[in-house]
Amino acid sequence: MKTQQPINTLSGSTQTEISRKIALAESLRAAPLPDSELLDNLGLFLTRQTLARINFMQKLYQLIVPVHGVIMEFGVRWGQNMALFSALRGIHEPFNYNRRLIGFDTFEGFPGVADQDGGMVKTGDYAVTAGWEDHLEAILNFHEQNAPIPQKTKHELVKGDATETISAYLARHPETVVAMAYFDFDLYKPTKDCLEAILPHVTKGTVLAFDELNCPEFPGETLAVREVLGLSRYALRRDPSNPLTSYLIID
Repeated sequence: MKTQQPINTLSGSTQTEISRKIALAESLRAAPLPDSELLDNLGLFLTRQTLARINFMQKLYQLIVPVHGVIMEFGVRWGQNMALFSALRGIHEPFNYNRRLIGFDTFEGFPGVADQDGGMVKTGDYAVTAGWEDHLEAILNFHEQNAPIPQKTKHELVKGDATETISAYLARHPETVVAMAYFDFDLYKPTKDCLEAILPHVTKGTVLAFDELNCPEFPGETLAVREVLGLSRYALRRDPSNPLTSYLIID
């Protein structure tokens, strides 16, 4: 799908690296592979960084297999993590229809930016193409149909400003236990508000994962974690193949 307007993001890649990625993406779009075999050969187009991220998601998922509860993602954007978690559920616990995936996003970019966010991003950054959430819904439905118990819907996309939608969601679902929450908002206020909202719903063994802790470009995420959880209360763990992603386990 072609973008309808420029999408502003921050990138740590050099222009040469970006050009190489674009060339590989163009190769994927033009690949003369039959459609019936394309999905089985996506490894041809996985970069080292993408594969490392997939491995990290696999590690996180394995940590929560014995933990009861749902997976929440705060900051879905294109939805790759949601799709990965759905596939990983089908691999590691295919009959656990209780492991629902709930994703929160505006699907319109950042709804607002606070002073605590460092001044390098602005409202509307990290948007997606118009109507993308409908396309993502179809992809997630495919993954559910490709796993056991396909008649049960095991995911939900919650569109809107999560600082407003999280409380409404939890009011509708007071039974919620959070086994894992993945925070990829990048920003101070939504990270803080949603962390505070889910704390009554976590249990021992819950994994809280973060995409940009200790990141100068996105200081707000770390400030939110420091204010809500404290940095010395839990051990922050990271994966050696990923420079920014980290997690902690509620004990």
